[in-house]
Amino acid sequence: MYSADQTRELEKSSLDMLKKTAAGKAIDLKALRAVLRFHEYRYYIMNDPLIADPEYDQLYKYLESKEAEDPALITRDSPTQRVARGLTKEFFSVQHLVPMLSLENSYNQEDLIDWDRKARELTGLKEVEYCVEPKFDGASISLIYEDDLLVRGATRGTGVEGDEITTNIKQIRSVPLAARFSDYGVQQIEIRGEVLLTKENFKKYNDGLALQNLPPLANPRNAAAGSLRIKDPREVSKRNLEAFLYHVSYFSHPDGKVDKMLLTHSGSLEMLWQLGFRSPIKEKKVLKGIDSVIKYCNEFEEGRDALPYEIDGMVIKVNEILLQDRLGMTSHHPRWAIAYKFKARQGTSKLVDVEFQVGRTGSITPVAKIEPVHIGGVTVSSVSLFNEDVIREKDLMIGDSVLVERAGDVIPYIVKSLADVRNGNEKKIDFPTNCPVCKTKLERPLEEAVWRCNNFNCPAQVVERIIHFTSKDAMDIRGFGEAIIKKFYDLGFLNDIPGIYQLPFERIRGMEGFGEKSIINLQKSIEASQGQPLHRLIFALGIRYVGETTAKTLAHGVSHLSEYRDKTIDEMKGMDDVGVKVAASIYQFFHNDENIAMLEELERLGLKLQNDKKQKLADGALTGKTFLFTGTLPTLKRSDAEGMAEANGAKLLSGVSSKLDYLVVGEDAGSKLEKAKKINSVKIISEEEFLKLLGK
Repeated sequence: MYSADQTRELEKSSLDMLKKTAAGKAIDLKALRAVLRFHEYRYYIMNDPLIADPEYDQLYKYLESKEAEDPALITRDSPTQRVARGLTKEFFSVQHLVPMLSLENSYNQEDLIDWDRKARELTGLKEVEYCVEPKFDGASISLIYEDDLLVRGATRGTGVEGDEITTNIKQIRSVPLAARFSDYGVQQIEIRGEVLLTKENFKKYNDGLALQNLPPLANPRNAAAGSLRIKDPREVSKRNLEAFLYHVSYFSHPDGKVDKMLLTHSGSLEMLWQLGFRSPIKEKKVLKGIDSVIKYCNEFEEGRDALPYEIDGMVIKVNEILLQDRLGMTSHHPRWAIAYKFKARQGTSKLVDVEFQVGRTGSITPVAKIEPVHIGGVTVSSVSLFNEDVIREKDLMIGDSVLVERAGDVIPYIVKSLADVRNGNEKKIDFPTNCPVCKTKLERPLEEAVWRCNNFNCPAQVVERIIHFTSKDAMDIRGFGEAIIKKFYDLGFLNDIPGIYQLPFERIRGMEGFGEKSIINLQKSIEASQGQPLHRLIFALGIRYVGETTAKTLAHGVSHLSEYRDKTIDEMKGMDDVGVKVAASIYQFFHNDENIAMLEELERLGLKLQNDKKQKLADGALTGKTFLFTGTLPTLKRSDAEGMAEANGAKLLSGVSSKLDYLVVGEDAGSKLEKAKKINSVKIISEEEFLKLLGK
């Protein structure tokens, strides 16, 4: 879209404008809008920003203030016009200029070969040229531009008409508010596309739901579709939606001349890309003959997991528009296009039973037991139902046929029950009122969706706490797996966390499955864990909301763990990575007498509650510097590199911010690298440069 000369000129203009706004000097608003649109393109389309977020905000706020002073200065395509005022009261139905027909589906190469045969017969060609592109798994949209301005956005709806969602579409930064279609002789155009959430943004959104004890969304497609119908546009803006535009369904050209780029489907994709849209220009391929198409589809399916977004297949289109017109369409689908669907990642099964499991914090999680079903290469027989509300909202019953999906291709998730096929023998799922293990009456705090057993000594909680304590990322007691812990607990050899360091090995010797070698290895592993650093012990304690990074923050904040007994919630909130919920949870843990007694006993048994590194930090080569590691490093494991940084006085952060000094990047660095590029103060270095900082 922008040539090298234009890029240099706009970047120079950006710097000049930043200096002027800082000095309180006036800026030409037309030029400013052009600069802001350029930076939106660099950020949302190219994923390669040239200025930092605060600098963009500085220019944006200047424009916003000038338009507020004199509303007559506002133009329809101004970047400020994305931001909506107030709520959308209603979504009205609007008719598409051309019906949005469904695509015919194929599931194997035989279907594609047969479709190609029909295309060749109808066109009279021996070989047809096709354009092949990903089938995005999102929510379909239709956009209309008139005289270069976005005038309407709509959902697919019935295919003939959909809901008008223009205000919400404007919140998607990869959709231009204006595009110079007039350069191609086009006065009005309707383009089709897909709104989606990347895997990373979908995970972030679900992580946010988890912190609120809300069930995650099933998949990015549902998340995207639901976002488009939110009535508050500001909320839509927070979802970080993206849009791929992949089809021109209609255009008018008053002078009767058609630009050559609009004569082929691949050419129209190129045009959209040049005009600033996210079109699948990098993913599509123009191929002759169905054999080449099948090969490309298979290659793409093998690499689908590496993509930053979800796709569920490929779309094959006859490339030449005149041939598309000759092939025409049925009442249901065009004859010139077909969808090749990848192997299913959904399946149907039967809900056989529901078990209620008790977590280490007392949360009660219903787990559906289903008849084993093969989905995307994995056999699924257990599916978490998260909480009681999910059971009620989905109207689940024992004996139901259910649709199961691997959310994000990983987590099994029940999408819905197939209520229409019930036979009357199904049974209601009764959520327990008492703990299924210790029979303590369950409680549900007003702000939570989860029922809890508040008996600290509940056997299930005790076992889960021990399992977490010994895990790899906690105290890393190897050879002490879940099955052994449960067996020792049932036999009375292990009743709590301190009991790990007081196991009766004389009684264990000779038991089936416990030879002398396995006993010696387990003893050594337990003894080695006594030397683990304080941050590992803090994480191992299983304090609610405290992950590995926060555990390191807590470890560096004191000389001895007991100091947290005297800290207030406000003092803890002032620490990095510690918010209101986390601070309250830490305060509660260190003001519980049973927890304090456990810590005192662990210290008596030889575990370190003091921070040995606190005095060493001042002497390291990296003292006072903050680090974050991302991607796969060439020679070091990330955990080893982090340990080296900390051993030399550095402090580790969990995310990219202005507080970060160094980002050490490896292969496939991802979003952290992109974010760091926008913050001038962050130094981006390689593993080799990191080692040089250490003098190695």
